[in-house]
Amino acid sequence: MSVRRAGLVLLGLLAVAVPASAAPAATQQEVEESLTCQCGCGLTVHSCNHLQCGSGEPMKKEIAERLARGEDKVTILEAFRSRYGEKVLSSPTFRGFNWLAWITPFAAVLAGGLGVTLVIRRWVRAPPSAAAAAAPGDDALRARLARELADLDRDA
Repeated sequence: MSVRRAGLVLLGLLAVAVPASAAPAATQQEVEESLTCQCGCGLTVHSCNHLQCGSGEPMKKEIAERLARGEDKVTILEAFRSRYGEKVLSSPTFRGFNWLAWITPFAAVLAGGLGVTLVIRRWVRAPPSAAAAAAPGDDALRARLARELADLDRDA
């Protein structure tokens, strides 16, 4: 039996031995962090800092009850989404037009990096400007400046 075949057999036995439902159950905090409080604070249900919040407290209680009944995170989030709409989710889903909310920040950073790179390349490759190049009358001006500085040194 080759090593590769033995590895595949071991992997198959491991897959059978570990049940598919071995995924850890969602915690109360995970579910609360996935939902936005509806009191207008803009925070998640877990982070809402309003005392006796009329929205956050009942939502926390309902989440605790649903977790006690054995519901998973996806089911709980779907129940809140059906009641309050997509705005209750703390992060947008990849459904419909919401994918733009995920892509836009990365596209903006990429476009900004590309723009900065192009500007820096243009600065590095650009020939010296006409103002920086030596003008024909520069020698006369330098000589005059040297004379006036020497005169200042003598007077001081």
